[in-house]
Amino acid sequence: MREEQRRLAAILAADVAGYSRLMAADESGTLGRLRRLRAEVFEPKIARFHGRIVGSAGDSLLIEFGSAVNAVQCAIELQRELGGENAGLSENRRMAFRMGVNLGDVIVEDDTIYGDGVNIAARLEKLAEPGGVCIARAIYDQVKGKLEYVYTDIGEQRVHNIAEPVRAYRVMSIEQSPTSSSLPPAKDALLRNRPSIAVLPFTNMSGDPEQEYFSDGITEDIITDLSKVGALAVTARNTTFALKGKSMDVSEAARQLRVSHVLEGSVRKAGSRVRITAQLIDGMSGHHVWAERYDRDLNDIFALQDEIARAIVDALKIRLMPAEYAAIGKRTTENVEAYQYYLMGRQHFLRLGRRNHLSARRLYQRALEIDPEYALARAGLALAEGMLLRSGDPSANLVTLSAEAQRALALDSTLAEAHVAQAMAHFQKEQIELAGAACRRAIALDPDLYEAHRTLGDVLRMERKFAEAAAAYEKAVEVDRNSYGAMCMLWDCRKTLGDEEEAHRLSGELLIRIEKAMQLYPDDGAAYAYGCYILHNLGLDERALQWAERAITIDPEDYNSHYNVACFLAAIGAVEKAIDTLQHCVPQLGLQQVHWMAQDVDMNPLRDHPRYLALIERLELSLAKAESQSGSGTEGRPSGA
Repeated sequence: MREEQRRLAAILAADVAGYSRLMAADESGTLGRLRRLRAEVFEPKIARFHGRIVGSAGDSLLIEFGSAVNAVQCAIELQRELGGENAGLSENRRMAFRMGVNLGDVIVEDDTIYGDGVNIAARLEKLAEPGGVCIARAIYDQVKGKLEYVYTDIGEQRVHNIAEPVRAYRVMSIEQSPTSSSLPPAKDALLRNRPSIAVLPFTNMSGDPEQEYFSDGITEDIITDLSKVGALAVTARNTTFALKGKSMDVSEAARQLRVSHVLEGSVRKAGSRVRITAQLIDGMSGHHVWAERYDRDLNDIFALQDEIARAIVDALKIRLMPAEYAAIGKRTTENVEAYQYYLMGRQHFLRLGRRNHLSARRLYQRALEIDPEYALARAGLALAEGMLLRSGDPSANLVTLSAEAQRALALDSTLAEAHVAQAMAHFQKEQIELAGAACRRAIALDPDLYEAHRTLGDVLRMERKFAEAAAAYEKAVEVDRNSYGAMCMLWDCRKTLGDEEEAHRLSGELLIRIEKAMQLYPDDGAAYAYGCYILHNLGLDERALQWAERAITIDPEDYNSHYNVACFLAAIGAVEKAIDTLQHCVPQLGLQQVHWMAQDVDMNPLRDHPRYLALIERLELSLAKAESQSGSGTEGRPSGA
């Protein structure tokens, strides 16, 4: 007889309010919406908060978490996103979920769980309002003071088939609360007491600038590990890396980043040895809470990262749930050599310019030669291919992008980067709805991923949803305070929407970002290509012409940048030169870019020109040929125009 397996778990039960009514009104439509919400909303959110679906029947879902904090956060985030899904629908078509969360002992059998812990979660769900969340006292005791939510005690409740009354609480986010604008001082103080941390970029002490990739990679991995702890708010990587190289007091950094604690440190790598020092500092007092120095063999780097993350959690007096403890130790490779090539690739990927993306691709490929099952490197390779395809690089291939994205998802479907790569592939194939869904899934898994917000903006812009695209670009701009690409697209959306005042305001900030990029990456032709159009709109045409020439000269094979230069030349009336530039670059760009020309207002000064009309005719013939071959694996790029 098999021994009964038990464990403590946080259980979330959810089902649709008024499901029978919805089915009676529109059975196929209701089933279709339910499937889409599960795939695009529930599954990414559940993965993000380290849960797993252990039961589903009809309109109901049963989800297990190793952390009470993660379970409640997931429920609130689900309700927030579901509310957005319902916002544009009539009352009789809205699909509102009730959710209940309990902490209890469960019996584990195969892939599901049983017991009173599960039954109480289901009963709590019935106590919730449509669109609401109801939690048990055991859950409340675990999350109070850790999550910035409003809790309403609804007293002891008698529920079906449970002998003892259950103490229940309704929970909602601060912005959902009707009294959110006037929280009492005690509540305000409670919210401020939640631990939060910013991990500043670790200093490279190796005496070799080429080792910067390693110290940056260690910093990123510590941020990733700490982000898996539900009770700890962690500042995003791009936000803290914006402070890299700046001389700043730790207390000032804490104030600027609005965190209670700051982690700083250094990395020295020499041969097969690595030394890491780390100090956890109280942001208010400036006092050290914890400090340690580690001298280890390089092969111990993964265990060392785990040790540092867990030491920080212990120092902050946060109790890890078993699932969180396991998540911190999760790696997608155990090969240190492959890991180092991945970090080098990541460093080049985060730099700007087509040539850096080529370097990133080569380094990711090398990592995968060493460990073909390395999911992060596979996702990185797919993203690099997508970026090269976006820039019109002649070596980039849509078939490769699609294949690598699929391989990355097969290795680890919780990697947001893999979903973005898949979105890029859908976008290039003009599968716009699928591209948007993949972007939103990536954002649900990692809300701070720049590429996800940037790509979603591109998708919405292609649909001519310029206001929504602007919102996506704004988020990308907020996530990465150094990159200029999303801000350029935001500026373009504001111009298209007729918001000249906001576009003019953005111009100044955009030029600062572009000029900073030019200093850091002198071979980034895209910075000059975007910048010349901005200078033109500020009335600085002489300087703009110089930048346009540099864009073409710096990188003759960055065809997307050449297209942007052609837009600038058309705007200043240099029609013949604009068409010369288009004839050089457009045949190298993807079908999506060619189709965009048909609606791009920047092409308006050229549309009646005989040379432009002849170019379009050749492109259309080339397009028809490429599309007829797409079923046999051709990548969908026009040729011979």
